[in-house]
Amino acid sequence: MSPQHEPVPVVLAGARGHGHWHLANLRRLEASGPVRLAGVCELTPLDSAELEGFGTVVQGADLDALLAATGARIAIVCTPIATHAELALVAARRGVQLLLEKPPAPSYAEFRRLADGVAAAGVACQIGFQSLGSHAVPAIRELVADGAIGELLGVGGAGAWVRDEAYFRRVPWAGRRRLDGVDVVDGALTNPLAHAVATALALAGAPRAEDVDRIETELLRAHAIESDDTSAVRILTTAGRQVTVAATLCAERAAEPYVMVHGSRGRITFWYKQDRVLLQRAGHGPVETVHGRTDLLENLVAHVTDGAPLLVPPDATGAFMRVVEAVRCAPDPVELPEEFRRTVRGEGGPRRTVPGIDALVDRSAETLSLYSELGAPWARRAGAVVR
Repeated sequence: MSPQHEPVPVVLAGARGHGHWHLANLRRLEASGPVRLAGVCELTPLDSAELEGFGTVVQGADLDALLAATGARIAIVCTPIATHAELALVAARRGVQLLLEKPPAPSYAEFRRLADGVAAAGVACQIGFQSLGSHAVPAIRELVADGAIGELLGVGGAGAWVRDEAYFRRVPWAGRRRLDGVDVVDGALTNPLAHAVATALALAGAPRAEDVDRIETELLRAHAIESDDTSAVRILTTAGRQVTVAATLCAERAAEPYVMVHGSRGRITFWYKQDRVLLQRAGHGPVETVHGRTDLLENLVAHVTDGAPLLVPPDATGAFMRVVEAVRCAPDPVELPEEFRRTVRGEGGPRRTVPGIDALVDRSAETLSLYSELGAPWARRAGAVVR
């Protein structure tokens, strides 16, 4: 931020749950100068301990009124998925710039309403795919453009995470496809491991909705929930490349998620939470690098104050939203038969695992295959739904 700029006033809508991360980030940025937390929109106000380190913070449950009272220039929306579009448009109508948590909306129609609304209002909207702020992303694109791994063939994504049964009880919408007749679409691919999908599409050069030709899904569940917790998707881009992502919340052991870029003469693996890149190619030894990262709120502030380009505008997530729509419109996830799942006790209580899923997730990223194509007997019933 240039010395002449005053701290930008920010309102945070949704300060609990994942909102705690935004609160901590705001505390960090307020200490260094670019922003000032002006307001918090929550149904239950935060207490003094939760707001420790901040100055005067106005609180309320009405976002529109809070934006008016604080004069906020930026709103962070980190509320339940089904409320994203409406709250974002409340801010946009007041001319307030936006950082909107992912997924931006539970359906493609809602996404278009959101994107068209913020464009008409003339405000910036940054979608919270933090992995796309990694400096590894342009570095990988440059390697591919320079022919480091030959011709780009496709991109695979892998996410093997552990979530206990309590995870799906933490909020009313967790593990739901719909709630009270409203779309939620909270599944492994669309929410917890959404970064794998969005990052894979970005590295395939297919971030926009119009870059997608067709989508195949395999959606399953081991937990007693509505949504998928073990899933695979294949996206065929209009350039003829394949993007696959295999994801599970029922891993036997938690692993770092990654994206693997396949070329005709090598491959690049990107562990996106660590900003770590491994280049492997014929005739050369492996090269590992670790990259920096631009915080998306800092980038939005720089956009507001100095005109810096946004890293993740809505258009850059259109292909991801096509995947969300394919998941939304697919038949309900198939329950894994009892013989293919286990209940084990973890640190947070009981959780479900799928024996062998960790290796299948890795093989999917390596071969650009769906679970059914890898011979998983439980995947045959899920079928591959084409959209």
